[in-house]
Amino acid sequence: MTNMVWKRDEVESPCIQICVVHPTERICTGCYRTIDEITRWSKMDSTERAEIMQDLPERKPRLAKRRGGRAARLQGS
Repeated sequence: MTNMVWKRDEVESPCIQICVVHPTERICTGCYRTIDEITRWSKMDSTERAEIMQDLPERKPRLAKRRGGRAARLQGS
């Protein structure tokens, strides 16, 4: 008897379990998906998931670190 493992042919989630939504860009800082995309991911078809996966690298630059903030204030002391 062979050990048959059922596999689905679908695009896997880009989630890396760092789930923090950027306050102004409104995308996850871990996977770069929007809240809506994260919520609907399990209901999307493979085509829609693949399109989103293709767009994710372009979103990363939107989360460049801010200048200033607490670290900058402490350096200026």
